[in-house]
Amino acid sequence: MMNTTTRLYEVLYVSTLAPDAPLSVVAAIARKARPANHEKDITGLLIFDGMRFCQQLEGGQSGVMALLERIRHDARHVNVEVLHHGPLAKRRFGRFSLGYTSADSDEALAQLERLDGQVAVDAFVALLPGVDWDT
Repeated sequence: MMNTTTRLYEVLYVSTLAPDAPLSVVAAIARKARPANHEKDITGLLIFDGMRFCQQLEGGQSGVMALLERIRHDARHVNVEVLHHGPLAKRRFGRFSLGYTSADSDEALAQLERLDGQVAVDAFVALLPGVDWDT
């Protein structure tokens, strides 16, 4: 678990499912990530729209950035684009290591993909009341 002197850090990114990856890989990603994230005290939410991933990760900076690098090199993702990264005052998803939901429309993530910085975070947070996620 993260000690009290470690500052929280967050990353928000979007990526695209690799063209040769089957849709079933999304469930496999969530199944493997939950215990790994728990062990590293990383929490977050993954949204998938059938083509794009959008994920917010939160935890200690070194752990979050190391996970982002693994995602960048994961053959199941292409076009990984960081929309925002920086200090975080309080966890949004502290109740679980990885929440997962699917987006009803591919437009929400397509629009989010064009944003960056705090505007992207605000748009991501605005999606939350309208989605049910699996923990």
